[in-house]
Amino acid sequence: MGFMGDRSTLLETGRFVRAEAESGTQADGAAQAVDARNAMTPHTARSAAPSTAPDDDFFDDEAFTLTDSASDAELEARHRVAADKGDPGAMSVLGALLLRRGDLTGAEPYLRGATAEGDRAAANNLGVLLHQRGYPDEAAGWWRVAAVAGSAPAAHALGRHYRERGDEPAAEYWMRQAAESGHALGAYGLADLLEHRGDKGVERWFRAAAEQGHREAAYRLARHLRKGDPVEAEQWYRQAAARGHRRAGLHLGALLEARGELKEAGRWYLTSAKQGEPRAACALGFLLRDAGDEENAATWWLRAAQDGDGNAANALGALHAARGETQTAEKWYRAAMDAGDQNGAYNLALLCVAQDRTAQAEQWYRRAAYAGHREAANALAILLLQVGDAAGAEPWFSKAAEAGSVDAAFNLGILFASRDEDRTALKWYERAASAGHTDAALQVGIALVRDGEERAAERHLRCAAGGGSAEAAFRLASLLESLAPPPEPVALGEPVGGAARTESEEWYERAAELGHRRAQVRVGMLAAARGELALAARWYREAAEAGSRNGAFNLGLLLAREGNEPEAALWWTRAAVAGHGRAALRLGLLAARQGDLAEGQKWCVRAMELGPAEVSERAGRLREALAEELSA
Repeated sequence: MGFMGDRSTLLETGRFVRAEAESGTQADGAAQAVDARNAMTPHTARSAAPSTAPDDDFFDDEAFTLTDSASDAELEARHRVAADKGDPGAMSVLGALLLRRGDLTGAEPYLRGATAEGDRAAANNLGVLLHQRGYPDEAAGWWRVAAVAGSAPAAHALGRHYRERGDEPAAEYWMRQAAESGHALGAYGLADLLEHRGDKGVERWFRAAAEQGHREAAYRLARHLRKGDPVEAEQWYRQAAARGHRRAGLHLGALLEARGELKEAGRWYLTSAKQGEPRAACALGFLLRDAGDEENAATWWLRAAQDGDGNAANALGALHAARGETQTAEKWYRAAMDAGDQNGAYNLALLCVAQDRTAQAEQWYRRAAYAGHREAANALAILLLQVGDAAGAEPWFSKAAEAGSVDAAFNLGILFASRDEDRTALKWYERAASAGHTDAALQVGIALVRDGEERAAERHLRCAAGGGSAEAAFRLASLLESLAPPPEPVALGEPVGGAARTESEEWYERAAELGHRRAQVRVGMLAAARGELALAARWYREAAEAGSRNGAFNLGLLLAREGNEPEAALWWTRAAVAGHGRAALRLGLLAARQGDLAEGQKWCVRAMELGPAEVSERAGRLREALAEELSA
């Protein structure tokens, strides 16, 4: 006899034993009913996913034999004669059969008759009947009679009755009676109550119910275990999912996906999605998209979105936005908002920004920000800054940062630094840096170097450089170079450049490879010092072509050393035009040597303007000498 244990207040019938009649003779046909279970719809005190459990485990072997060998109709016919003659056991069984069939009018007199004879199963089932008819208080009275007589299902039903009325102490008492009698639903109900109150013992009773096949208990036990014992949690997720618990399938899929077992994760997502779990359909869509199957991904996202999943609606919106289908994208973003997902408003704002619809973008950013969307608050603040409203931007940056937006914390640092409020700026930079923000770590490192805290600065610069910041790599290299002891003098006969590269050189090279012009010049200088002139020229040229005047000047020096003065002059000219005083002086000297005194004077004047002081002084002397030559 099958029944739906997880969503039931139990009706007792079906577990029969061959009992001796009061006269001492063996019962013929009719047997004494003892506590067994069938189902009716519960009135749960807190919501849970509909769930069923294989409650056949509550029958003993003889029960299976008896219930499987005869249909309900045969059982009804067999017991009706004895019941009409007043046999309490037969009345109890017949009343239960009629109750299960929905014949409340036919069941009631038999159940009342058996109850009057002291049959506890009949008392429990009479309570079920009265509850169905809308007389909960009278039902509770009969459940109490049965529970006091030792009926675990009645104790469970009575516990639920009290919980619905807010009498938690009474609910706990009767739920505990059922649970300690080995009743799966009693154990589950007790665990649910204890969890609701934050009391101890939750895991024990969820486990007791789960071990008897209660799938919702297995799911919730897994949720309790997922942080402390993820291995056991996975086992219970599997048990619940295997019994058709759709949310367990979703969580099992997520666990497997995080572990990289995508094929099995996809199978569980598919199972859960087919059972009607929209979040699983959405997750399956993302798996398919990542595997390159955008068409099927869209199919599952559509299914999930139509079932009210905002995340899937956002995914569909992004899909259509990427295709340039802005109207369809907007429709799905609005659907996400209707589903309560404020990412929809944020994405609508991004869509408006891409179309230069700034006023509409601000409107959607505000809607998402007021709903607590931290990145929308950050984006709104940036938008306000762009129109010059720094005062309006600050509170939104603060709101976003306090909600955990790392970018907003960094932006607050920039905002306070622009006001010369360096201490406050550093506080926000440090918060962002502690969350892994590369540019914030760089700013903290720069501030600490300025304050003379080199070792603390080194730690932050390493974080930023490791995060891919070329500027941080350059500054870290400079710091390490400044902290390094002076090199040992080269011994006589030892080749120059034979020493191993230092860590500072490695960071200079990393910064140079990332396109940092000053690092490229520095790497070139270090290579030249080792005599690797071709390598030096390569780095100087890269820096010069990227606009570095020092790179252009140094490249000119190398070319001039090799006798290529015409090309050297070209790079010196580029450097001098960009403001390099030494390059201008070199051009003046070159012009003077070539006899072009007027050109030489022009570059000397430029060198005197650019400096530094030593260059200005030399350029001034050269200009005077050239003026004397011209006047002679």
